[in-house]
Amino acid sequence: MTTESPLPAVPIASTAPPSAADAVFRRALRDMLVLLAALAVLSIGVGGLVAGRAGVWGALIGVGLALVFSGTTVVSMLVTSRASAARLAAVVLGAWLAKVLVVIVVLALIQDRGFYDKPVLAVVLLVGVVGSAVLDYRAVSRGRVPYVEPGVRQADSGPVHGGS
Repeated sequence: MTTESPLPAVPIASTAPPSAADAVFRRALRDMLVLLAALAVLSIGVGGLVAGRAGVWGALIGVGLALVFSGTTVVSMLVTSRASAARLAAVVLGAWLAKVLVVIVVLALIQDRGFYDKPVLAVVLLVGVVGSAVLDYRAVSRGRVPYVEPGVRQADSGPVHGGS
C-alpha cells in the first residue's frame, strides 16, 4: 500500500547534467584560482625580498584585486550559463560595473598610504589579470561546446513558421 505525500514535489536544486559550457567555465575558474595561488606564493616571496613588508602587502593587495577583477566574470558566467541572454547580459554587466567600482575604491582608499609597495602591487595585478585572461581564452578555445545540445529546448523559442 502506497500513500502519496500531501506536499508537492519541489526540486531543491537543478538535476540537469552540466552542459559543455559549464565545463568550460569551471575549467577557466579552476585555472584562474591555480594561477592566482601560485602568483600569491611567488609574489609574496619576491615582494618581500625586493621591498620588505611593503612588498608583501603590495603582493597581497595585487592578488586580491586580481581575484576580484578576474573571478567575478567567470563566476557570473557560470551562475547564469542556463539563463536567458538578457539575464546573462545583465548579470555580467552588473558584475563588471561592481568589480570596476571595487578596484577604483580600493585603489583610491590606499593611494596615499605607505604600508604597501606600489610597483609590486602594479606588477602583480597586471600579471594576475593578463594571466587570467589568457587562461580564459585557452579554456574557451579548447572547450568543445556544440552549437545545439540535443534534447534541450529553448524557453523563448517557439515553432518556426514558413514565410510567404
